[in-house]
Amino acid sequence: MRYLIPAIVAAAVFWALLHIRKKARRGGGCCGEHEEAEKRRRVSDRNPFHYPYSVELKIGGMTCENCARRVENALNAMDGVWAKADISAHKAAVRLKQPPDEATLSRAVAGAGYVVLGMISDDPQIKPSEIKRTDGNRHHTTR
Repeated sequence: MRYLIPAIVAAAVFWALLHIRKKARRGGGCCGEHEEAEKRRRVSDRNPFHYPYSVELKIGGMTCENCARRVENALNAMDGVWAKADISAHKAAVRLKQPPDEATLSRAVAGAGYVVLGMISDDPQIKPSEIKRTDGNRHHTTR
């Protein structure tokens, strides 16, 4: 009996450590519970000076790091786009080589299973008329 309780505690600690390691390896969020963590897609051109345009996308539906990587990967798969998603802010900072096209960016995000709730640009190079929109809405949308 003297060794039984410490053995049970040791087994519980061992099981907990294995569980934590497994969650860390798989992402542990809503998307990574039963699948491997999404690998980050890197853009080949990482020179910020080659991307004269920048916008911020408010993303709906991102709840974990795997979600953020999926949004990033969907945007980074586009030619001339370099994105970094921030799960805590539910936003993606997007650099572009061409003036932004909200419909195209929204389609890419939707293809990953998420929704663009708004697009903001404080970049003085981007005039509201340069943001291509299919619905004719204003330049700034809800944050």
